[in-house]
Amino acid sequence: MTMMLKEIHEQPDILERLAEAEHPNIKSLWAEMKNRGSEFITICARGTSDNAAVFGKYLFEIVGGVITSLAAPSVFTLYGGEFDLSKWLMIGISQSGESTDVTEVMRRAREMNALTVGITNADNSTMADLGDFTLLCRAGEERSVAATKTYTATLGILYLMANTIAENDGLIEGLKSAADAMRKVFGIESEIARVVERYRYMEECMVIARGINQATCQEAALKLAETCYIVAKPYSAADFMHGPIATIDKGFPVFLYAPPGKSYESMLELADTLNEKGAELIVISTEEEILSKAKTPIRIPCGVEETYSPVLYIVVGQLFAQYLALAKGNNPDHPRGLSKVTLTM
Repeated sequence: MTMMLKEIHEQPDILERLAEAEHPNIKSLWAEMKNRGSEFITICARGTSDNAAVFGKYLFEIVGGVITSLAAPSVFTLYGGEFDLSKWLMIGISQSGESTDVTEVMRRAREMNALTVGITNADNSTMADLGDFTLLCRAGEERSVAATKTYTATLGILYLMANTIAENDGLIEGLKSAADAMRKVFGIESEIARVVERYRYMEECMVIARGINQATCQEAALKLAETCYIVAKPYSAADFMHGPIATIDKGFPVFLYAPPGKSYESMLELADTLNEKGAELIVISTEEEILSKAKTPIRIPCGVEETYSPVLYIVVGQLFAQYLALAKGNNPDHPRGLSKVTLTM
């Protein structure tokens, strides 16, 4: 078993631990947000953590009703931006806690009077030292270069934060239910390992979702790029119609992440459009209607409410990337040219 696969399988247990361990810290953070009058949230991250940040933006705005933006680190690190951030919560996300541009944004934001919180898997890191608060992924050492369990652990922390902001304890129970559902996805692992053989020689593809699962398609595409060396381009289903669809030709592989919910009907319409163009659809869903339109349907064996589907659906993307990497003769634990900590400014 690869380290990547082992860590994929650890994810449900990690989510369940988080629901208990970090909730008190997040309640303290929320109290300080109210005390300081924090009205807005900005999230700073890179790579996999940046995909988690995209999810956080959707979640905080949909569930918590708090306007949330994504930081452009170069505004701080290259252009020396100066702002009054006294009404802001700045969240930095770095699994290692050592991403230099993210930690620099955290440092500068604190100087500009923002309330700061670091989300990291390393309690002795630079990130942990810089935040007014530190929220730990509690995922244990992640040995595979391609991050999996720290991604879903970060999502778990963001769920807990949204739960506290919205004062809705149902989100915690929903997160626990999603963790249990993740275990059921492992029941289709052998099927995923089998279907990847069809794509052994795939060199490029598109990965599409919409709404709260935009982060899912971005992270799934990143995993394909990192471990399989594929040019995998993620798109929102809405943005895809504004130009990129023109590149689709007969046999072009397109992954569709299509859980039931607010975005489902638009994904269903897109599946029909792509079939008319002759695309090869790989559809991940619980819904028979859209699965029937796929050349390669991957049926999720259990459903969760759309808010929690990103935790569930990314497992399929992780497993697909891991098994396709092996089919291509790659080592998913040690992708060429990559290291666990990426230092950029």
